[in-house]
Order: sequence, then structure tokens, then C-alpha cells
Amino acid sequence: MLDFTHLFPITNPTLIFFAVMSIILFSPIIMGKLRIPHLIGMVLAGVLLGEYGFDILVRDQSFELFGKVGLYYIMFLASLEMDIESLRRNKKRALAFAALTFCIPFGLSYIVGADLLGYTTAGAVLLGCIMSSNTLVSYPIVLRYGLQRKPSVTLSVASSMISLMLSLIILAAIVASFSNDSGPAFWTLFTLKFVLYCVSMVYIVPRLTRWFLRRYSDAVMQFAFVMAILFMCAALSEVVGVEGIFGAFLAGLILNRYIPHVSPLMNRIEFIGNALFIPYFLIGVGMLINARLLFQGGNILWVIFCITFFGTLGKALASYIAAFICKLPLSSGHMMFGLTSAHAAGAIAMVMVGMKLQLAPGIYLVNENMLNGVVIMILITCIISSIITDRASQQIVLRDKELPDENKNADDEKILIPVKYPEYANNLIHLGMLMRNTKLNRGLIGMTVVYDDANMRRNQEQGQHLLEQITRLAAAADVKMQTQVRIAANIANGIKHAFNEYQASEIIIGMHSHMNTSPRFWGEFHQSLFNGLNRQIIMARILQPLNTIRRIQVAVPSRAQYEHGFYRWIERLVRMSSSLDCRIQFHGRPDTLSLINEYVQNKHTNIRADYTQMEHWNELPKLAGTIHEDHLFVVITARKGTISYKKAQDRLPEEITKFFSGTNLMIIFPDQYEVGAEEMTFATPQHQEENSAYEILRKWLYKKNILKH
Repeated sequence: MLDFTHLFPITNPTLIFFAVMSIILFSPIIMGKLRIPHLIGMVLAGVLLGEYGFDILVRDQSFELFGKVGLYYIMFLASLEMDIESLRRNKKRALAFAALTFCIPFGLSYIVGADLLGYTTAGAVLLGCIMSSNTLVSYPIVLRYGLQRKPSVTLSVASSMISLMLSLIILAAIVASFSNDSGPAFWTLFTLKFVLYCVSMVYIVPRLTRWFLRRYSDAVMQFAFVMAILFMCAALSEVVGVEGIFGAFLAGLILNRYIPHVSPLMNRIEFIGNALFIPYFLIGVGMLINARLLFQGGNILWVIFCITFFGTLGKALASYIAAFICKLPLSSGHMMFGLTSAHAAGAIAMVMVGMKLQLAPGIYLVNENMLNGVVIMILITCIISSIITDRASQQIVLRDKELPDENKNADDEKILIPVKYPEYANNLIHLGMLMRNTKLNRGLIGMTVVYDDANMRRNQEQGQHLLEQITRLAAAADVKMQTQVRIAANIANGIKHAFNEYQASEIIIGMHSHMNTSPRFWGEFHQSLFNGLNRQIIMARILQPLNTIRRIQVAVPSRAQYEHGFYRWIERLVRMSSSLDCRIQFHGRPDTLSLINEYVQNKHTNIRADYTQMEHWNELPKLAGTIHEDHLFVVITARKGTISYKKAQDRLPEEITKFFSGTNLMIIFPDQYEVGAEEMTFATPQHQEENSAYEILRKWLYKKNILKH
């Protein structure tokens, strides 16, 4: 009979990596068949293959390295995905939940440790720290269901960080009590270092990020920059005296607004973490668990029961009490309990610290029973957390499907993006991704139109290369892209025909900026396009990466609310503001602003919106003084002969050229008629010149001083 025992445990790094990749590959398949969250499969695989299981794998340095990176990644993604504005609005609720989820488990665990398990005061306090903190092990489940911006998730993530920080501070106090450095001087120095660290990171990292993202668009460089910031914050956090997971969480909070949730960069960050680092961390945690202890009986079972039951009970009480106080549904309470009930690396780190503290020569603060009890507790709470979070996620998805869909009226969304110049194409695609409705999960339509002339074949080939470029960009963010190279004798007609063929809802197109092609403001075909289509057309001039925009300023004409496309452009802009996590400011008449405010309050409560009165369209140039280089200026205009059109809008090209030449700019022509109302008739002219003959004559008379200004 063949004997393979001499081949194990595997120590070859290549084979270890192969084994880990196989676990990551097959765990979701097997666990899916069993209807068990695949995260549990990762932990169980670590138990079975580790030293205390079948001893197939050695827990080498790769598990230390990738495991630590995975833990940092979990904390980083948790804060990166947080809805910061929602957290600001609900900071009182977040603090209340944090206080409950820390104090209740801490109190119960302290009593259990001191009275039922007979630990010393320091040991009972350490146990309280372990059980009052938690690790967001089941957070990837939330990501899979797309629920990371739900209030219950935001509160859970925030409370996890606050409770962990409090636990780490108390742990530092325990360590200090075993040394001679526990006096006021120690705590004063620690506080100063901690405050200086936080202030420095909040001040330096945003400025450094804006500088880098504006100058470098290479995908690999941007990813490497984000990783560098993440590990810099984690390393400096350890230097200050706080665990690196706090620094990773802080890095995510700082970078939150610079990495839009729907962007290629975010997709790459999530992909690398969920495909490699986080699974490596979970497998490594499993390899630390000695499941054999469960079958040895004795005091260990009592220790495991007390630690697991009362610690988990404390988290459950805190979650459901907080859900009741915050008036959240029961399913949200389940979600809060699921996310905050797991213990992993934080608990292990605290136990490892306790193992180094001596009560007396040869007697340590953490004995073998406490160590094994905490490790087994980690396995049990990870299973509980994963199952409850998965079920709660399903309940929330079903619950929210019963509610009215805020985007129901925008179900016709199909965005057409004509591109021509490579230097502008990527920004237009980014703009489309920020404005699209992710719930509909529809792709974008990219096209380029080439003239039917002698250079047609060469231009057609260049257009195809450009479309391949934007397709790769969209694919990096998991956004589908339909493309077409269209040959036409007239660019505007080619775009209009494609618009009708694809049954598109709107167009996003770059503003004319090549004066060698046409000296006119609108260029050769833009004016023909917006006069030939009654649907929404967005013309954009983006001079810097969109994720560095700090504010969107919108000039709204009077009577804009009477246009059929009023709510469509509001929806697109507030989606963009939400994705960029920037403030949006509307300028217009009070009656128009009140309707915008009502829509934003009803549909997008997390948006930071301001409203400034602008009585007359002639005040438009005054806004130039309030717009900075990292602002986006949006002008809502109208086609001639429509409800919100006014004579002053004829001066828009001159005013933009004079006052807003170096500004990030967007000009929106809203829908003018209801869907299906577009008709080409003799009474509905499809083209108007940029300047009327009367305007040309008036300018000529002024120039000749025949008329006085």
C-alpha cells in the first residue's frame, strides 16, 4: 500500500500556494451546494488542512503576510464602501450603537470571566475587550449582495471601528499596568501621538491623493498608490501604539471620496482583495483553530460555552436594542447582529498580547484554556456571523424589492456616448458610469462616426481602436459596453440615426474644443445635434479626473420645472454627486429650487445639497467668482422655442468663453417632450443656427458704432 504521509505537511511554497488557490476555487462551489456561506468554507478548510487537522499545510510566512494584508483589506474595504454622508447624518445613532455593542458584551464578559471562570481582574478585563470588539469577517457577504450602503451596514461598520478602538485603548492600559510606564506621562504622550497621527493623515493624504490622481491616470500606478497609502497609514498606526487595522480603516475613510463606488479603480481594489488577500486571511485563521480540544472534555467545554454564549448574547442584545431605538426593521437588527458578532484577528491579537504578560514567574495572564477557548469561539462566531449575515442580506433584498423603486421612471435608461478624440474618451465613459443606474445593470453604448470620404478606412480603423480602449475601461468596472463605428456623410445625422436604432434615452458627448476644426463655439455638428433631437443631451468638458471634483455647481433657469426632462437631469446629477461623495449646489429661482429640494429629500437623503437663489439668468457671470478649479460647473439650458428658453441664453457661448474658459463644464439640454413624442414635422424645425441673422446684424451695427451700447 502506498504511503504518502512522508509528503506532508507541504512545505514547498509553490505547492502551498497551489493548495490555497484550490481552496479559494472549490470552497464557494462546495459550500454553495450545501447552502452555507463560502466564508465558512475557507475557515473550515484551514481547520482541516492545518496543524491541528490533517496537518497537510504548514502555516508559513505567506499566511502571516497575506493574512495580515487580508485583515487590513477587510477594514480598508469596509471604510472605503461606507456611505460617509449617511454616517454624518446618523452619527448619533452610530455612537449609540457603538456604546451598546461595546458596553453590553464587555460587562457580560467581565462578569463571566471574574465570577464563572475565576480569572483575575486583568484577565476578566482582557476577556471583555476581546468580546466587545469584533472583526467584519462576514462583510464580503454584504458586498456580494450590494448592501454596503444600507443604514444597518453603515452603523455596524462604524460601531465596529469605535468598539475596536476602545478595546485597543483598554488593552494598551492593561499592558501599561504590567510595566512601569502606566503613569500620567505615558497616557499624555500616547494621546498626543494618536491625535497628531490622525490630524496628519487627514491633512496630508487628501492633498497627496488629489495631486497624484490629477497627474497620473495609469491603472497600475493608481492601484499601487492606493496600496501605498493603505500600508503607510497601517504602519504609522503601529508606530503610534495602535494596531495597524485602525490605520487601514482610517485610510479607507480618507480615500472614500476619491475612489467612486462605480469606477475601474474600485473594481480592481475589490477584485484583488476578494480573490486573494481576504481568503488567505480566513484560511490562516482556520489553521490556528484546534478542533480536537472539543472532544477532550473537561473544563475547556465550559470555558468555550461561557465565552461564546455570553459574548454573543451581548452582541445580540446590543444589536436588537439599537435597531429598536433607531426605529429600524427587524431584518436590519439581524444584519447588525450578523456583522458585529464575529471575532477573528483582533481577538487573536489581544490573546497573543495577553500570553506575554506575566502575573508571576511562569504564570501568564492568558492560560492554555483561555487561549483554546478564544480560538474555538472564533470558529463558532464566524459560523454564526456568516449564516446570520447571509440570511439577513436575503431578507433585506426581498424587503426592499417590495418598496417603490425610486428609479422606476428612468427605466428607459440607455446612454449613448459618441467619442472621437482619445484624450477625452475616458472621461466621458467615467461620466456615463457615474450617471448610470446600477440597479438596472445596463451597459453603455459607445460609438464613433467617420466621414464617408477618401480617408474612411483609416479613420474607421482608428475609431475601432478607440472603441476597444473604452471597452476595456468599462470592463474594468464590470460595465457592459456596446460599440459601433458608423460611416456617415453627416456626423450629426449619424449620431441621431444610432440614437434611434439603439432606442437610447440620452447622449453624453464631449464639448467642441478643437478650434482648427471649427472656430464656432458649438463646432460643426453639436448645434445640429441638440436641435435635431428632443431628448437629453449632456455636453461635457472635463479638465481633471472626475474623482478629484469637490463640488458640483448647477445653474438652473426659471421655469425649468415645466420641462418633461426636469427630473431626469436632477437624477443624473445627484447620482454623480453621490458616487463622488461631493457637495452639489443649485442656483435658481425659489420655486424651482423648492421642487429640486423636495425631489432630493425624497429620493436621495444622503446627498449634501445646497440651494442659492439666482433671480435672473443675467447673474450667470457672477458665479464665476465662486467656482474653483476642482469644481464642476453645470449649466441647464434649453432649446429655442421651449418653455424654459429665454433670450439671455443666446449669450451663453460668449459668457462661457469669457468667464468660464478654464472651468470643468457641463451643458445639459433636457428632454423637451415625453417619450415617443419626437416627430420630425414642418412645424418642428430640426436645425437652428448658432446666431440668428438679427444677432449678427446687431453685432455688426455695434462694431460700426451705428448703434450705441
